[in-house]
Amino acid sequence: MKNGIYHILKGKFLVSDDAMKNWRMIIFLSVLAIVMIASSHRADRKVHQIAELNTDVKALRSEFVDTRLQVRRLIMESAVTRKVADQGLRPPLVPPKKIRVKKNKAQ
Repeated sequence: MKNGIYHILKGKFLVSDDAMKNWRMIIFLSVLAIVMIASSHRADRKVHQIAELNTDVKALRSEFVDTRLQVRRLIMESAVTRKVADQGLRPPLVPPKKIRVKKNKAQ
């Protein structure tokens, strides 16, 4: 047992006669570790990107709500009346009447 640990610590399993199979496993595990680390970094990057996009969506949504509120205020009749009062326009005092057109059956 003591010799086995001693040989592992000295690295004799890497230079012995059947070391090729050990090297293959070490290289395989190293490549696997690199792939796992790269995958983890890519996932972290996507999480950060999603968080950024969510922040942008919230900002754009609040801007949309503010703009919609401003437009609703601008299209109110009282706001339009105030804006065109400088040009001498005012709302009519008499309400509009409907015009009905009768179609002739002969045409």
